[in-house]
Amino acid sequence: MTATSKRISRFPEPMLVLVTGGAASGKSELAERIICELAKGKPMLYVAAMETEGEEAQKRIARHRALRAGKGFTTLEHAKRFDTMTVPDGYAAALFECMSNALANEMFSPDGAGEHWEQSIVSGIRALQASCEHVVVVSNDIFTDGVTYDAWTMRYLHALGRMNQLLAAQADWVVESVCGIPIVHKKRENI
Repeated sequence: MTATSKRISRFPEPMLVLVTGGAASGKSELAERIICELAKGKPMLYVAAMETEGEEAQKRIARHRALRAGKGFTTLEHAKRFDTMTVPDGYAAALFECMSNALANEMFSPDGAGEHWEQSIVSGIRALQASCEHVVVVSNDIFTDGVTYDAWTMRYLHALGRMNQLLAAQADWVVESVCGIPIVHKKRENI
């Protein structure tokens, strides 16, 4: 058990945790460790926000399922229109993976929320918080490559930055995974 997880497990109050990190930084594994410790053996919901089409998507999905195997998660596949998401009863904790996929689906899929992406995603996170004691949201840090992209990509990057800021402002904890090492950027005052 890491020092970070020891501190988290001491607090039974409902928590919202934002876990960020770059590609292959260990953020998913970190988020799963955190949610498992917060749930303390109670049922956990995994909200999979990735579209399931394509070979690359299938490989990533298989990898994440292998990571979750045997940990007690029930998977809810919900890739877009989070304002319509029905959260099943009976779960102590929910892991939302991941914000970057959810946002892209809402913004760019023909049946996504379009310009109402923010309201849709916030509605989904609030539904999880209303139904589950603890919620951990995974998001990507894709802002540090120094490249200027086309207008569509820049629009997406700005929107993801906005979502990360909104979540970080509301979160009890904000943790970044850097090379598999958790760096706590924000923690609730009494932690």
